[in-house]
Amino acid sequence: MRRFGESFGAFINNRWLVFVAAMWMQSCAGIGYLFGSISPAIKSSLNYNQRQIARLGVAKDLGDSIGFLAATLCESLPMWAALLVGVLQNFVGYGWVWLIVTGRVPALPLWAMCILIFVGTNGETYFNTASLVSCVQNFPKNRGPVVGILKGFAGLGGAILTQVYAIIHSPDHASLIFMVAVGPSMVVIALMFIVRPVGGHKQVRPSDTSSFTFIYSVCLILAAYLMGVMLVEDLVDLSYTVIILFTVILFLLLLVPITIPVVLSFYLASPQSPAEERLLPEDEKQRPGKLVHSTDMNEVILSELEDEKPREVDLLPASERQKRIAQLQVKLFQAAAEGAVRVKRRKGPRRGEDFTLRQALIKADFWLIFFSLLLGSGSGLTVIDNLGQMSQSLGYDNTHIFVSLISIWNFLGRVGGGYLSEIIVRDYAYPRPAAMAVAQIIMAFGHFFFAMAWPGTMYVGTLLIGLGYGAHWAIVPAAASELFGLKNFGALYNFLTLANPAGSLIFSGLIASSIYDYEAEKQAGIQHHPINLVPAVRTMLSGALGAEESLTCDGAICFFLTFLIMSGLCVIAVVLSMIVVYRTKIVYANLYGKTRT
Repeated sequence: MRRFGESFGAFINNRWLVFVAAMWMQSCAGIGYLFGSISPAIKSSLNYNQRQIARLGVAKDLGDSIGFLAATLCESLPMWAALLVGVLQNFVGYGWVWLIVTGRVPALPLWAMCILIFVGTNGETYFNTASLVSCVQNFPKNRGPVVGILKGFAGLGGAILTQVYAIIHSPDHASLIFMVAVGPSMVVIALMFIVRPVGGHKQVRPSDTSSFTFIYSVCLILAAYLMGVMLVEDLVDLSYTVIILFTVILFLLLLVPITIPVVLSFYLASPQSPAEERLLPEDEKQRPGKLVHSTDMNEVILSELEDEKPREVDLLPASERQKRIAQLQVKLFQAAAEGAVRVKRRKGPRRGEDFTLRQALIKADFWLIFFSLLLGSGSGLTVIDNLGQMSQSLGYDNTHIFVSLISIWNFLGRVGGGYLSEIIVRDYAYPRPAAMAVAQIIMAFGHFFFAMAWPGTMYVGTLLIGLGYGAHWAIVPAAASELFGLKNFGALYNFLTLANPAGSLIFSGLIASSIYDYEAEKQAGIQHHPINLVPAVRTMLSGALGAEESLTCDGAICFFLTFLIMSGLCVIAVVLSMIVVYRTKIVYANLYGKTRT
């Protein structure tokens, strides 16, 4: 019984358990991706026009991207408390929308509905921030894979929640809003005491590589399975029993990763060692107890010992080995003390050290990353937001297939972007933003394919744009944590996410919509003038006047110029990313050069 208690304690404090729980939390955090499914219920019940629904969509995008409060609370409160705030926002926001849509409470003005959508979707930022901050701190030397996998599951959240909703089998589409309000809240409440920093830098094991390989395999299987299920359900009229079977298999695939912390804690740990020692590498176990301290500074020093220790030390006898390790520790403590004196003499941190958001905002590298992200992810989000009109203009009747496909490629782009960027920094000690430049090159080709409208363009274009767009959200957070530190990672990450709605507003709200309306007027024979973005701004602001629906444009010409512009902007993003690469070569050489074999 005592041995089981020790193993269970090791299990609860295992960083892999935190990682798996964060994956589950992210799986239900894709609230924003379900807006396209819940907006028809809002539109029909409240008699909104398309412009009013678009304004709700803007509120949703802002709620999904503005996470400064979430970052602040994750730094000042326990993680469970911050997550509880997110749960309350999600439940109150979408719960009140459900009450209004179902007629249980009186309808509110449009501006009040925008606030409710904003508050409800903003709860997602707490789930994202808590998951990323906890896991990046627990896996400081595996940031690329960790961020990529977590952001990948967030991208799949909409597809997973849609599949869960399929088993509810309710003809009332308003029940989907109720599920959005209740489902994620219940999951997060169940996991909020698990997702937290647990000193993961002291839990490094030789099996970590195989564990990540196992997780990647599950991700690929899950993506392939969801793609198959979506296509089958879209093309074939399935029975309710088959849909339940598909959903049960989905849950089983999501549960598979829990085998990693179970095996590490209950089967691979040495029965003679205390439970907490089982989580430590062999070198940590043999250190004298008096040398282990509890402060954050000393934990970092002890974790750095593995990088400084020569490999031949492992071949020495145990007694001599302990002496050599103790000598290394003394040197590290001295170096830390000298470094502290130097820090006091400097006005601010250097790249690779901990920055506050204010300190980061005066750094050129931070803004280069921000604008590179704005151009890359903003153009990708424009494709996602306009995918229905794009496919219709090219003559496709079933737009749901392309929405499903780009969701899957988005997921694989996030997982693959984290994996490949980790190879770049680990094997070559090369700056991670180089991977972002590669993703932006892929997106430039994707936009060019869309502009040319060749046969099969929609399939090739969604593949390239989905992969490139998804990769951004695995690479950028990891690079920001490396260049500007982990201490204020939540605030830094949430500021960078503002690039997404900003890019969408410029590319989709101004450029794409203006060119589309211009071509639609030409096809309708309406008197028109050369494209001017100023009237487009006035048109957006006059949406509340209830103007009639815009005209429909047919043919490749509808988005030809838009995609050529966005392809060129992605090339500019490549240049910005490579400038960051050039400026940070020394930083990455210092961070990862000493770990290369």
